[in-house]
Amino acid sequence: MGWPTIVIFVLGVVNFALNRAVFGSGHPLLARLPQASRVLGNRAALVTEFVMLFFALLLSVNGWPGFVWAYLLYTAVNALAAWLIVGRRI
Repeated sequence: MGWPTIVIFVLGVVNFALNRAVFGSGHPLLARLPQASRVLGNRAALVTEFVMLFFALLLSVNGWPGFVWAYLLYTAVNALAAWLIVGRRI
């Protein structure tokens, strides 16, 4: 396990934390959704995050260490979106 794998794993933890912060923020757009839609959306988001993390780790372990930059960009976009939602800028 090399440094790209460790970096991607840490970024994956950050992405899960961002997801948790967004769904726990009580944003008015999320609050207007029915409870069933919120639960389904949260689960779908968690599954999507897991799939992204899984394949990023798989690619980095199998000889694509440069993929860490793509996953870093993905995390940066997630962080920007979470900042906009949690900070009530949208």
